[in-house]
Amino acid sequence: MASIKEKENAREELDSVESELELLELQISELLEKQASLSSRKNQLLKILEGSSDCSRPSGSGKASKPAFSKKDLEHYEQSDFSWSKELQKSLKNVFNLSKFRPLQRAAINLSMSGKDLFLVMPTGRGKSLCYQLPALCSKGFTLVIAPLVSLMEDQLMYLKSVNVPSVTLNASSSKEDSKYVMAGMIDKNSPFKLLYVTPEKIAKSKLLMSKLEKAYNMGLLERIAVDEVHCCSQWGHDFRPDYKLLGILKRQFPKVPLVGLTATATSSILKDCQKILCVPDPVTLTAPFNRPNLYYEVRIKNNDDATKQIAALIKGKYKDQSGIVYVFSQKDAEAVATDLQQQGILAKPYHANMEASDKTSVHHQWSSKKIQVVVATVAFGMGIDKADVRFVIHHTISKSIENYYQESGRAGRDDSPADCIVFYGFADIFRIATMVVMENTGQQKLHNMVAYCQNVDRCRRAMMAVHFDEVWDDEECNQMCDVCRHGNDYVTMDITKHARDVVTIVELAASLDEKMTPLKVCDTWMGKGNAKFRKTIDVTVLSRQEVESVIVHLLLNGYFSEDFSFTPYTTYFYLKPGRKAALLKNENHTVTMKMKRKVPTPSPGRLSEAASSVVKVENEIVPEIWKSSGVTFIKDDQSAAETQEGTITNPAAANVDPHANNKMIKMNKDQQNQEKRLAQNHEEGISLEANEISQPPVIEVDVQVSIQEQNCAAGNDNNENPKFNIKRKSMSPKSRQQQISSTVSNSVSKAGRSKSILVSCPSETSIISASALEELCDLRSYYNKQLRQINYISHEHLQDSSSGMLTCIREPLRSLRLPSSTKIARSARNLWTRVSLRRKLIER
Repeated sequence: MASIKEKENAREELDSVESELELLELQISELLEKQASLSSRKNQLLKILEGSSDCSRPSGSGKASKPAFSKKDLEHYEQSDFSWSKELQKSLKNVFNLSKFRPLQRAAINLSMSGKDLFLVMPTGRGKSLCYQLPALCSKGFTLVIAPLVSLMEDQLMYLKSVNVPSVTLNASSSKEDSKYVMAGMIDKNSPFKLLYVTPEKIAKSKLLMSKLEKAYNMGLLERIAVDEVHCCSQWGHDFRPDYKLLGILKRQFPKVPLVGLTATATSSILKDCQKILCVPDPVTLTAPFNRPNLYYEVRIKNNDDATKQIAALIKGKYKDQSGIVYVFSQKDAEAVATDLQQQGILAKPYHANMEASDKTSVHHQWSSKKIQVVVATVAFGMGIDKADVRFVIHHTISKSIENYYQESGRAGRDDSPADCIVFYGFADIFRIATMVVMENTGQQKLHNMVAYCQNVDRCRRAMMAVHFDEVWDDEECNQMCDVCRHGNDYVTMDITKHARDVVTIVELAASLDEKMTPLKVCDTWMGKGNAKFRKTIDVTVLSRQEVESVIVHLLLNGYFSEDFSFTPYTTYFYLKPGRKAALLKNENHTVTMKMKRKVPTPSPGRLSEAASSVVKVENEIVPEIWKSSGVTFIKDDQSAAETQEGTITNPAAANVDPHANNKMIKMNKDQQNQEKRLAQNHEEGISLEANEISQPPVIEVDVQVSIQEQNCAAGNDNNENPKFNIKRKSMSPKSRQQQISSTVSNSVSKAGRSKSILVSCPSETSIISASALEELCDLRSYYNKQLRQINYISHEHLQDSSSGMLTCIREPLRSLRLPSSTKIARSARNLWTRVSLRRKLIER
């Protein structure tokens, strides 16, 4: 007996300990969330104080820092009164065929000619290359240019050859004769070339090249060093290249040679890292605004089945006979997409790192000379590509970071004419890329930022980019050159707390069973597919596939889920696990909100009335709780009337409703409508109430639009004893109307307008439904008959009171409605209809 009692005590104590641990986990999650919030605020305050800290140093500090490059200094280098200014202007016009400099170009060139070390941050296509090409042409010796990609060097060489500027390259594909000519020319006092392009790997591995550079330095022929795409030096940069870290040897060996670092995407922290790596003590940093006003940014949801067809339709239609680039995820995708485009009559060719050097050069030349229209490429193509008339850059798959996307999309519109940058955003692509960047220090965070850019529905696309480049952005400057600004703030804020709890529970349940779940499997399970053992214990969602994916991504970005990678000899798998904030969902007061885009379909003329049929407008009244939990979506009426009538919300979760807010719109989710419609089809024949006594929950699809206004009845108004209704319904013959069962929100709606709803009749029970299905159907029919009679009775009670408003007459009856679990209803209806459908098919055969 003692042992049994001890076990009972131990079990009770174990339960108590587990409860305390659960409470501690909740408190830890809340503290971590608060810590993140305070850290963010701390960083903001530090940025504010940076100005004052730069101006004065503590008295105990050591050596005073060198004064920053001031606005006055910049104005000085923008002048054209230097000894070399006339020669620069002459070469600019006669050689490069340009009449004037772009912003910051003159200052950067004058600084380089003055022997200053310089970091230049300038958007793609704004003329960075000119900042070392023009000084090279006006100098005695040659300029060494370090570029990361062969395609970049080839593009530069093609252009320089076209304007008769002598330039050469040394890379892995250079022949022995070419290499011998270049090595000899480096120490020739007559300098047969003005620019020498090399890869960082050549600098790191070729002792012969370094020896020739040293001789050229001693002879005074090495005029300057230009490091293109300098962000590749930093491991925090989006294109980190290990060999770039070895370039510090250049400044150590040749300290008197000025260095120019050029990039389009580096942040201040990346530039500080590059400064240390390249051993540049005090560089001048010039940063141009990141905005390219001629580029239109757009995000489209990717359907894997027809994404290539959509791209082909764009190229053959909007971009007919115009040059462009389609970026893809992998070499395999490049080949496949290029083939698909060719089959649809588009001149397209692939470009990726695994191609022969001659083939890559051939594709590049054909595209530059307009012999082909489209290059389907991986990231191996594009850095530094200087084709001016690129009218579109389409991403078949999202980029791995905002910086990458900014750089890749920047290949469009270099001639300052309008160009489009479109990214196709797919759910599965997120996790393909995540496994690729898993080994990078900041790979996951950068990918999250890119996904947040694509998920965003309420902020200007340029504002999202500005955050990454430490710039302040005013949305008005966009001039509707992104899809968000052009189409307006077409979104709603949804409360997805219940959905978050449901889907996190699925992952926790799998973890308790020692199973791992991929994001795709989580989607299928939550939607009622997949393993049967999960379907019995979880709440199946009524959200659409796209909405389910959006919710899961939102929870991942906000810490309710986290990544769990598993490595095999052949591949890397991505699984979901509960994140650091998952425990917060156990707190009843914790809420999760999400901004979702309003989906505006374009119905056919015959379905216009149907498209507008599930809209109920409620003014100055609290929305009943039962409506909030039934899948009805609520939106503030801040959109145009056209949007009000045609729009449908992509998320059926109910949003929080302000009791004092005016002009609320209630829109029924299509999935919920269809579910309830199927349910109605199963039990409709058994409902034998008279038309004026029938009422049902408002979540069932109706074919009327009801405008309900709570107002005091004016004395003497005989036609308006009750609040007024504006009812729009489909035309119907009297005979058809008698055959259909009316569906109204309350009996008072029947009195005001006798509007009828249309519910599709189910087949004959005797011919279609089996005995067991019929029994279940009768039970459901009986249950709902009782509930509907109760609603009708309470409606009559409230209508007797002349002071009761219409919303009261609707709300109070619905509060009395007691339904079983929504999951059970949906499951029962689904099972019944499946069996009925199968029997119908058998009979029809």
